[in-house]
Amino acid sequence: MKAACVLFVLLLSGAPLAAATPSPSLPQLIFEAPATLRPLANRLRNADAQRYQAALDLTGLEHPGPAIRIILAPDDSPLAQRVPSWVSGYAAGQAGVIVLLPDRVLSYPYGSLESVLTHELAHVLVARAAGGRRVPRWFDEGLAMVIADRWDLEDRARLVWTMVGSGQVSLAELHTLFRKDHASAQRAYVLANAFVRHLLHEWGHGLPARMLSLIAGDVPFDDAFYQATGMSLRAAEASFWAQQTIWNRWAPIVTSTATLWMAITLLAFYAYRKQRRRALAIQRQWEEEEG
Repeated sequence: MKAACVLFVLLLSGAPLAAATPSPSLPQLIFEAPATLRPLANRLRNADAQRYQAALDLTGLEHPGPAIRIILAPDDSPLAQRVPSWVSGYAAGQAGVIVLLPDRVLSYPYGSLESVLTHELAHVLVARAAGGRRVPRWFDEGLAMVIADRWDLEDRARLVWTMVGSGQVSLAELHTLFRKDHASAQRAYVLANAFVRHLLHEWGHGLPARMLSLIAGDVPFDDAFYQATGMSLRAAEASFWAQQTIWNRWAPIVTSTATLWMAITLLAFYAYRKQRRRALAIQRQWEEEEG
């Protein structure tokens, strides 16, 4: 986020609404909102603060820093007009400012306003853990989705669809997808989510904290990845794609509870239709006999 954008956010924000009571390890969250959005701000302020604990655990922040300002802005505000219409929230990580746009319809990867807040809070803490140094967009977004606990049947289905429709996408290409249209950004989110989860599965949930600590010490991202894993980022990328076999793509979907209930529903519908056709045939036979 450029300095001018950060300054713009700070100047246009209103007076503080209230401060969420921080836990011993969480930063203070200061909510700001116009009167029409204050009920939503109060709902977020009173949410269980433990939902944000994963952000601290994965980033490795022992001292999360100063208070974070959370601005709820209406859709006709200048803060909302700065970003595309499908964006529900954004963060100025180094400034510690989050802007939420509750008037907008939530779309993937968000399921609720709370998940938007958790996602954007993760961006602020990642920026702080990296000491304000550069972190690739795919890593930042993928880690934020993991922190928001985003990986369900929809994500798996989107991953399958993305791979079938576009095949392999390099990390360099992934970076550009975030900056295109809504559909491209959604593809980028699901791939970033899947790749970061792959890294955590291979090297453990302590990996982001180790990497961010190295980056904060002025180690470039690719070098930090190699020092934390013993593998080059290019090799890890190749390993990820090699594991995306047809079985890996489809097995979690085919064996999921949702798929099971869908199969049961379809079977019940088929049985009903068959029984209905049989009943109609019997009725027609009776009518013919009576005639």
